[in-house]
Amino acid sequence: MINWYKDLVKPLLFSLDAEQAHYLSADLLRFGAKTPVLKDILKGLFPIQKEKDLSVELAGLKFLNPIGLAAGFDKNAELIDALPLLGFGFAEIGTVTPRPQTGNPKPRLFRLPEDEAIVNRMGFNNDGMEVIAKRLSKRSQSGIIIGGNIGKNKDTPNEKAFEDYVACFKCLHEFVDYFTINLSSPNTPGLRQLLEKKSLFGILEPVQNENQKLTKAKPTFLKISPDMEDSQLEDVVHICKTLQISGIVATNTSITRQNLSSSNLEIEYIGAGGLSGKPIKERSSEVLKKLKTLIDSDLFLMASGGIMDANDAEERFQSGANAVQLYSGLVYEGPGLVSEILNQMAQSKIYSKLDVEI
Repeated sequence: MINWYKDLVKPLLFSLDAEQAHYLSADLLRFGAKTPVLKDILKGLFPIQKEKDLSVELAGLKFLNPIGLAAGFDKNAELIDALPLLGFGFAEIGTVTPRPQTGNPKPRLFRLPEDEAIVNRMGFNNDGMEVIAKRLSKRSQSGIIIGGNIGKNKDTPNEKAFEDYVACFKCLHEFVDYFTINLSSPNTPGLRQLLEKKSLFGILEPVQNENQKLTKAKPTFLKISPDMEDSQLEDVVHICKTLQISGIVATNTSITRQNLSSSNLEIEYIGAGGLSGKPIKERSSEVLKKLKTLIDSDLFLMASGGIMDANDAEERFQSGANAVQLYSGLVYEGPGLVSEILNQMAQSKIYSKLDVEI
């Protein structure tokens, strides 16, 4: 039996430069969502069983289901109305910065097919918070939960980084359902230094102060690196609890290049950037499990990193995740991965244990 993505679409996309393939995929999805006939075809391609209600409540938000699109795919909030057609219950747009920026020089997105991995050094390329806020204001009410993943501009010094995060929060808060504070991308120089204890507090506290001024505070999450040591994870949890952060996204991409099957020549050619996909699955899962031992019910966990099939998603739920986010798995397995996970969840005894208001 032909797998239409792996046998037909994927070879075409993989024949293109990785970034070109990304934009082509996004354009096709956006066009399909706006064309009634193609919209019906998309729905038919990804059937989802209805035996069980997979909705879940996290941080006061009602998610259609706990499977989301990770930040980085829809940087500029252009695909939101199309994502429910694939089955997503939520999505993070961004990373959004106060001012538009073009990101790092190309080429900056690479595949390692032998490892089912991606390396990116995109550098927070986006249209800027004002353009993205305007675009969000015009979206249809599809029911999908939208998270705003926010960061700082490349030329903003770390001592003033909090100003960028506060500015993004103020600009986007009317248009997103929750925020994710991104301090863990390896592609903005010095950004990960802000995950250190003192710097982290100096970013999160001003954002939360602004958040508390709202009639109803927005849930806020912190996205962390898989390369952090246990002592750093302990600091993160302590600060999140102190400042009433809603939860943690574990994890972002890794700067490590361990246990790769791809040739050293290929890895050296690609150079710097964040590694995602199958090679970081084990470490991302380890970080999630460690966090679970440190938190209580007041902190929610979103799992991201190396979730390549339905079994990977189920393992993350078993390990304590309240929701999971996909990106690299979509590149290698195709958009049907979402319905595959949801259909397994509908039959899973593991998920039935989680089918409560959490």
